[in-house]
Amino acid sequence: MKFFKRLYLNNFFFYLVSGIVACFIAAYFLPVLYNATWLLVYILLAFLVIDILLLFATNQRFEAERETVEKFSNGDDNSVTIKMQSGYSFAVTAKVIDEIPIQFQVRNFSISRKVKAGGTKSFEYKLRPLERGEYYFGRLNIYVRSPLQLVSRRFTFGEGQMVPNYPSYIQLRKYDLIAFSNQLSQYGLKKIRKLGHTMEFEQIKEYVSGDDIRTINWKATAKRNQLMVNQFQDERSQNVYMAIDKGRVMKMPFEGLSLLDYAINATLVLSNVILKKQDKAGMFAFSKRVENRVASERRTSQMQRILESLYNIKTDFFESDYSRLYADIKKNITQRSLILLYTNFETLDGLNRQLPYLKGIAKNHLLVVIFFENTELDSLINKSATNVQEVYDKVIAEKFAFEKRLIVNELMKYGIYSVLTKPENLTIDSINKYLEIKARGAL
Repeated sequence: MKFFKRLYLNNFFFYLVSGIVACFIAAYFLPVLYNATWLLVYILLAFLVIDILLLFATNQRFEAERETVEKFSNGDDNSVTIKMQSGYSFAVTAKVIDEIPIQFQVRNFSISRKVKAGGTKSFEYKLRPLERGEYYFGRLNIYVRSPLQLVSRRFTFGEGQMVPNYPSYIQLRKYDLIAFSNQLSQYGLKKIRKLGHTMEFEQIKEYVSGDDIRTINWKATAKRNQLMVNQFQDERSQNVYMAIDKGRVMKMPFEGLSLLDYAINATLVLSNVILKKQDKAGMFAFSKRVENRVASERRTSQMQRILESLYNIKTDFFESDYSRLYADIKKNITQRSLILLYTNFETLDGLNRQLPYLKGIAKNHLLVVIFFENTELDSLINKSATNVQEVYDKVIAEKFAFEKRLIVNELMKYGIYSVLTKPENLTIDSINKYLEIKARGAL
């Protein structure tokens, strides 16, 4: 029984059988073809037996394995590598059918590769997960064919594998050092002129390309006979919290990811930048209550604590309770802090319902409200209207886009910073705003 479970007839075999059947039909009208057709049947059976013997000979082996990353990065392309080693004395074609996690909903996954006699072959394919959680792989199935292409032998490897899908740590690596680059504009980031002077003298060092020439220490330069500059350090250890609204307003999808997951990815990257800038990073999420709290600290394990907390954020997208958010911040964050609030407001009425609580938070802390442009409306706004219905649609779309700008102005009236951004620009714009506030010494 095991033999028959591993034996599969290929399409090429059925094509040949179809040709022989056609020959038998033709022989009904041309009897001279009858004996020749039976000869083809015997030849086909002989080659079928030879093909089976080639593939199932006891000394012929085939090995394969799947290699994945330790954890997936949410919303990014993640590599999965397949390695194969042939023990056959002739070249074979290997058809790989990997049982990938059900979250991807891919039901026709198949890749074919040729493997030389006694050789090895490896290749990789990409998976882009869109939901945090556990992803379970099934078995790795390899269907090996000889050059005769009549039958395949199935090899099965592995008994399943689980890979957790974490917030986008690939973005974290991408933006790891941009806060310290002299060419931030390459990443879409702006340099902000410092208005105050919240810097303390640290040391005198040799001038290197990129140092501010205004910090040259002329006395030290004269003594050493080479350019010397004063090095300063920023005020350190300011508290920065990222508050993630995980209510229903964050359920809207954009390119497969929800706004909530965009906020989670941005929080991870921004936390790393904050810690690199010697500030204390913390975070929490809220909906009907405040959860997933990580107190702002600057210890070495802080990034891992934030990563695990972001991974475990779960929500049913209920209506968010801003009164509870205000009470929790007032109780638990006693020191003046920078609070970056990731949420979404579609209308001015939606903002006005929560504005008293935002104003209350802004009395004791520096509050930045980060919300999203409705990019789905751009196509309607930019499209030329050709009939009355399209005119109505365009006017309504422009009204919603205008309300977003009104929300920015309304927040500004009460001294609340805001960032209106597209989902794909959320990480860059969040870093921009933090660096701007840091440079201006606004906290």
